[in-house]
Amino acid sequence: MLRRNWIWCWSLLWLSLEGQCARAAEVQVAVAANFSGTMLALTQVFQQESGHQARLVTGATGKFYAQIKNGAPFQILLAADTQTPLLLEKEGLAVPGTRFTYAVGRLVLWSKQAELVDARGEVLRTTQFKRLAIADPRLAPYGAAAMQTLEHMGVLAQVKDRLVQGDSVAQVYQFVASGNAEVGLIARSQLIVDGKPVAGSAWLVPEALHSPLRQDAVLLKSGQANPAAIALMLFLQSPRARSVMREHGYNN
Repeated sequence: MLRRNWIWCWSLLWLSLEGQCARAAEVQVAVAANFSGTMLALTQVFQQESGHQARLVTGATGKFYAQIKNGAPFQILLAADTQTPLLLEKEGLAVPGTRFTYAVGRLVLWSKQAELVDARGEVLRTTQFKRLAIADPRLAPYGAAAMQTLEHMGVLAQVKDRLVQGDSVAQVYQFVASGNAEVGLIARSQLIVDGKPVAGSAWLVPEALHSPLRQDAVLLKSGQANPAAIALMLFLQSPRARSVMREHGYNN
């Protein structure tokens, strides 16, 4: 979490900037694909409460890192891991001390077929599916967690020839939803839409099978004087925001 002195500094800076600005500001946010639906819900609340606007771009954390390095105009990164925000801070592209864990995700094996996925994920040891979709482990932390799970279960060699990869878990979801893959390893949050569970069958992967899916936010240097960026970073730590995240399947 943010250190208390940073919260006070941000609050004072925000109030100072707000006093100088007659109009609401806008913030450009790079959002990890697994968090896209949740962030849309959060953005509605944030904009209503603050008057600021948030423009969202969703995608794989690894791609965002490359884009930020090349000058992409994002002001906040909501990553799917902890390493990328830390690296950006070390490289001088993020404001030191502003990193915090905004959510902890969970990995789920999902099929739109009602009875295909069992309660222990044993379907992965069978030939009941032709394709298993995962996110690219080089770009997406949820893809890396998927690979760790398959290795830990001892089924990677068995399913290797049936793997299909998407750039992000958002694309993995589309593979399964469209029927191009019978099963996929995605984020639990993707199975909650408008507060209701998505149809099909699913197995919540035990956290012991992969590294923790802690997701960090960081204020980028281009956003350090933007009142909307500062307001959004503070909002994401509020009880209201954390309640919305829990409703969408995240721990925090």
